[in-house]
Amino acid sequence: MEFPRALDGGALDPAVLAGRAVLVVNVASRCGYTPQYAGLQRLHERFADRGLTVLGVPCNQFAEEEPGAPAEIAEFCTTTYGVTFPLTEKIEVNGKRRHPLYAKLVRARDDDGEAGDVAWNFEKFLIAPDGAVVRRFRPGVEPEGWEIVEAIEAVLPGA
Repeated sequence: MEFPRALDGGALDPAVLAGRAVLVVNVASRCGYTPQYAGLQRLHERFADRGLTVLGVPCNQFAEEEPGAPAEIAEFCTTTYGVTFPLTEKIEVNGKRRHPLYAKLVRARDDDGEAGDVAWNFEKFLIAPDGAVVRRFRPGVEPEGWEIVEAIEAVLPGA
């Protein structure tokens, strides 16, 4: 699976992805769902040692709610929400310039059987350690909601 580059433009550390479950979330700093950063950080802290990586993917495609430069995004996430999980470069998740990662992710169906374009910021995709996209959660599903926690626990390495 092809992941975007890190927020600083370098390569993502392979150790944060290889052999791990990954919760990919398109994020934005000026969205009604932005407070979900707090729950994503708590998930990261709760499950990182058991093999989960939360991966924030900044995207400015929805009402231009992520207009910042990489340094601004990093500062906002760390100072406002204490984010320590990896963030990628800003990418497009829909349309002609959709990143290859999202070209694969949007084929996954949510619990209502719907696939296709990302609906809004903070849509979540759970990737198993073997690279299979196993669950899709729409933006309104809270990061620490039972659906996400249960799905994560089911795919953690050694689960």
